Amino acid sequence: MSGDDQRRGYMIGQTGFAVRALEPALYLVATPIGNLSDITLRALETLAAADIVACEDTRVSRVLLDRYGIRRRTTAYHEHNAAEAGPRLVEAVLSGKSVALISDAGTPLVSDPGFRLVGEVVEGGGRVVPIPGPSALLAALTASGLPSDAFFFAGFLPSKAGQRTTRLEELRGVPGTLVFYESPRRLADTLAAMVGALGDRPAAIGRELTKTFEEMRRGSLADLAKAYGEEDTPKGEVVICVGPPLVADTPSAQDVDALLLSLSDELGASRAAGEAAKMTGGRKADLYRRLMELKGDGG
Repeated sequence: MSGDDQRRGYMIGQTGFAVRALEPALYLVATPIGNLSDITLRALETLAAADIVACEDTRVSRVLLDRYGIRRRTTAYHEHNAAEAGPRLVEAVLSGKSVALISDAGTPLVSDPGFRLVGEVVEGGGRVVPIPGPSALLAALTASGLPSDAFFFAGFLPSKAGQRTTRLEELRGVPGTLVFYESPRRLADTLAAMVGALGDRPAAIGRELTKTFEEMRRGSLADLAKAYGEEDTPKGEVVICVGPPLVADTPSAQDVDALLLSLSDELGASRAAGEAAKMTGGRKADLYRRLMELKGDGG
């Protein structure tokens, strides 16, 4: 093996597999979400051969690279330095280098700023190559026991209660399983908010997926909210899966109007619209506007 070959990393540590030179491109490399064995041979070959490995956190990624004896140049690329680091990575690709993009865990671009980098490379005429693999989203969905033929990934909900409720109400009518990432500190509050905004649907909580203390808890949103509200704050990464809207007869427009007026006799307009949303599956904002129209028509 020549010295140049050694510098290029054509043999990786003690793994012993050959590494071919990469064509100039941005390679989106999925990495393990917990268990370091969950990585593909193609991902290892790509990381070993790339001119630059762009990491969300170089210290976190170094654990994976060291595990497989990969010695490549790394650079940080994350939401706080994307404006500065992004143009340098785009220029590297467009000038003929291979750049491998990895996140701390899972598939790049899922809840991280990589989509901007991809867009800039594409706009500049560069090539983007996906190297598929682990994803917390798909791992939780497939193990949840909930329908997976149609689903909507909503990422992280807003941390402020009002904004969180508004977002959940926007998602209420999505005809598929909803998947969210959440902080363990906010899990109990988020589940309670989901009960209020989405109704009591089947759900599943994936925690520490692929790790030693992996947990998948299933039940109704109300039962899960009660359980987590009474327990100590859990540890680890959390994925929430919520089943599709429960099948029910769609009320007629006349029935909805009658319900709104009836509720508004006892509740304020905002609360009446909220209760009607829970009962009909409609959006609170739309029902509130309709109630205002009805009140206006009635003088």
